[in-house]
Amino acid sequence: MGFADKTRIPIGGSTILDRVIARLGPQCRHLILNASGDLARFADTRLAVVADSVPGCAGPLAGILAGLDWAAGRAPDVAWMVSVPGDGPFLPRDLVARLHGARSEDNAALACARSGHRRHPVVGLWPISLREDLRRALTHEGIRKVDEWSSRYERGIAEWPSDPVDPFFNVNTPAEAAEAERLAARYPDI
Repeated sequence: MGFADKTRIPIGGSTILDRVIARLGPQCRHLILNASGDLARFADTRLAVVADSVPGCAGPLAGILAGLDWAAGRAPDVAWMVSVPGDGPFLPRDLVARLHGARSEDNAALACARSGHRRHPVVGLWPISLREDLRRALTHEGIRKVDEWSSRYERGIAEWPSDPVDPFFNVNTPAEAAEAERLAARYPDI
């Protein structure tokens, strides 16, 4: 992509990371960033930046575990954590409330998002109480896919429309970055 971090790609006058922070900040008591490599490169965000505790690039599940561990150790009064990918510039303003609503409505252990009939397993609401089960799944069972692990539990599904803009659009290529820029210009309030 020509960028050190996808999160730093500018979309609509702000980086994707700044857009994520702006959307989640009002919805969450604490924000943390999970990253690999040199964590100091995110010092300008003033966020807690945590690395995976599971070796070997274990993917998004390891990032979720890192967040759960941070919450358990640094915010013991927090019972839930929401996760989102760092390459989604259009996250909904009601993400956390709707995930909680779907979990509660379905009497589920956790929740994830769906738009346009496509589930987004990394966009999820996770109880801190499941962190040891997740650690076991990662370290002893070799599970790496979010859906594989989360399917062990009842999942609430919070649905969003994908039109005019999918709130879970993510940027993985230069063409997608250009499309995100076009969407941000056309729909500045998203």
